[in-house]
Amino acid sequence: MILVDSLEDEPASTQSVVDYKKRQKQRKVLAHLYAEGTCTLAHLAKLLHNSVPSVTNMVDELVRQGWVMGTGMATGNNGRRPALFSLNVAQQIVAILDISTHDTKIIFMDSLRTVVHRCDYDLRLEDNPMFLTTLVRYYTSALASSGIDSTKILGIGISMPGLVNARKGLNLTYKNLSQSNESLPNWFSDQLKKPVYLINDTKATVLGESRFGGARGKKQVLAINIDWGVGLGIVVNGEVFQGTSGFAGELGHIQVDPEGELCYCGKIGCLNTITSALALVRRVQRDIAEGQVSKLAVFRDRVDQIDIDEIINAAHQGDSYAIDVLHQTGFQLGKGLAVAISLFNPEMIIVDGVLTKAATFIINTIEQAISKYCLSDFRDDLTIELTKLDGTAKWLGTHAYMMEDILASY
Repeated sequence: MILVDSLEDEPASTQSVVDYKKRQKQRKVLAHLYAEGTCTLAHLAKLLHNSVPSVTNMVDELVRQGWVMGTGMATGNNGRRPALFSLNVAQQIVAILDISTHDTKIIFMDSLRTVVHRCDYDLRLEDNPMFLTTLVRYYTSALASSGIDSTKILGIGISMPGLVNARKGLNLTYKNLSQSNESLPNWFSDQLKKPVYLINDTKATVLGESRFGGARGKKQVLAINIDWGVGLGIVVNGEVFQGTSGFAGELGHIQVDPEGELCYCGKIGCLNTITSALALVRRVQRDIAEGQVSKLAVFRDRVDQIDIDEIINAAHQGDSYAIDVLHQTGFQLGKGLAVAISLFNPEMIIVDGVLTKAATFIINTIEQAISKYCLSDFRDDLTIELTKLDGTAKWLGTHAYMMEDILASY
């Protein structure tokens, strides 16, 4: 929408410049409300270096267009309380498809990042075109069960593991998802008639931490996502570092054991083969089947039922074998992180993923390995923290990836 209602008597060039500046300020208002949640007119006027009446007119226009809404009055007892404004949550919903090799979650969130509906499916990422067809069917079902009017869906964000080239819309780890090498977002958009965004799951995680978690306001951060694979998100100068094709941070594919196991990528001894949740479960299943003494031995005749939660529970119950396995995993993760620390010199490392439930057993050994393999000067200003976002960093990062682009395109 071109905002020229009050500019009809101006020369075209003047209209263009005035309109451009106005829209730039409106974008800044929308971006600020997205990041902060609510704000007063006086604060927005200070942010934009404009008068309160001018900003009032600007916000009123955004209210009429459905982008902004009033949310009541600010707290305080001194004089008249100012009105608060936020993005219009009732009219702005985004869908997030959180895909992994373990399951798929479909989450609907409003513009202020509140989950309004969620569906979990036993749908694992598989390298064939039928996966996408099934995913569309599940999305349609989830939307129907949510009761959300489809016209309120601003866009759909897809996060998934693998070598995601967001510019081309391809996942080069799962090349058979699209038989014709067609952009995945374009294909989804054709099916669902909505804008679709694609992002690597670890990039989404570090973006969520950077915008809303422990890395907020930090300039140099690493976020390690210890899930069914091992990913590294990198923040450099406050922005997520992508690399040329968007592949930066594939820590799970550095070699740590030249005589080790074959990784699914085709290389030998990748960090993924030692420290991912999938590798950990497979190793424990093999050891128990071969007679390893452990509380987990109750699964000896059904080792396929051993999962990551059973291993962590056994460690919490004092099982020495489970504790040793988790200690070894933490040490190898720390050894891999020492390489990244030497390259990026971060101020903070945030640990996220399914293995955060084993933090008691892995954090100390991660720190020990970093102490052993890093120069002491690199450790002086470095802190290592568990995520405080309780498993939502990936969703929040996908949300930010979408909303920041949508609002910037206003």
